[in-house]
Amino acid sequence: MIIRPSQHWFRRLFVWHGSVLSKIMFRLSLNVLMSVIAVLSYQWYESLGVHLTLAPFSLLGVAIAIFLGFRNNASYARFIEARTLWGSLLITQRSLLRQIKSTLLSDDAAVREISALMMAFNWSLKHQLRQTDGRADLLRLLPPRWHDQVMNDPSPCNQLLLCMGFWLGEQRQRGVISDIVWQSIDANINHLSQVLGGCERIVTTPIPFAYSLILHRTVYLFCTLLPFALVADLHYMTPLVSVFVSYTFLSLESLAEELEDPFGMAANDLPLDALCVIIERNLKALQGDYPLPEPLKPDNHYNLT
Repeated sequence: MIIRPSQHWFRRLFVWHGSVLSKIMFRLSLNVLMSVIAVLSYQWYESLGVHLTLAPFSLLGVAIAIFLGFRNNASYARFIEARTLWGSLLITQRSLLRQIKSTLLSDDAAVREISALMMAFNWSLKHQLRQTDGRADLLRLLPPRWHDQVMNDPSPCNQLLLCMGFWLGEQRQRGVISDIVWQSIDANINHLSQVLGGCERIVTTPIPFAYSLILHRTVYLFCTLLPFALVADLHYMTPLVSVFVSYTFLSLESLAEELEDPFGMAANDLPLDALCVIIERNLKALQGDYPLPEPLKPDNHYNLT
C-alpha cells in the first residue's frame, strides 16, 4: 500500500511511485504510435472516402466510463471488505486475549501459549493469502508442543483454530474457566474462523472473467481507433489528446485489476506484513512483553508491504 505524506497539488501532478502509470506506459506508447500513424496517413485514407467521426466514440466513451465505474466499484468493494476483515481480526484477538488474561490471572504460561497461537494464526493467514512459505514465522511463534500438529498440516490456519479449541477445552477441564466464560471465548474463536472464511472467499471468487474480458477488449479497441477519429479536427494535436483520453481509461482498468486481489503485493494492495506486526505488537503489549517489534514503515518509494 502506498503511504504518502500530504503534498502540494502541483507536486502531486508529477508523482510516479504509487501511480499505475509505470504499468501502462508501454500501452500508452502504442497509442502514441497509432496517433502518429493516423496523422501521417490521414491524407491517404481520406482520399479513399473513409470518414471516421467522433459521434460513435462519444457514445462508446460514455458506455465505457459507466462500465469502468461498475468494475472499479466491484474491485474496491473487495478491497474494503478485505480491510474490514483484517480490522475485525485485530479487534477479536484483542478481546480474546483480554478475556483470557482477566480469567487466568495466575497462569501466565497458559496466557502466553494462547497468545502465541493467535499471533501464529495471523502470520499463517497472511502467508496463505499471498501463497508464500510461512514455516519461518510458525517456527518463531508456535509453542513447541504444537509444532508437529501445525507444521505438517496442509492448512495451518485451520489447524491453529483447532489448537485454540483444544487449549480452551483443556482449561475448561481443569475447572479454571466456567461454562459461561467458555462460551464467550469460544464465540471469539468462531469469529476468527469467520475471518478466515471471508478472506478465502475473496481469494477464490474473482470477478467473472467474461465481464472483465469484454471491458478489456472494448477499452483497447476504443483507444486504438480513437486517433483516427480525432485527426480530422485536431491534426498534429491528435497524439496529445488521444494519450490523455487513453490514460484515463487504461489507468482505471489497471487499478481495478490491482484492487481485485487486495491481498497481493501490488502497490495498492493491503499491507498484510504491517498489519501482522501491528496485531503482534498489540497482543504483546497486553501481556507486558517488552520490547515490542518495531512497526513497519514505508520504503523509499512510500510502499508499505
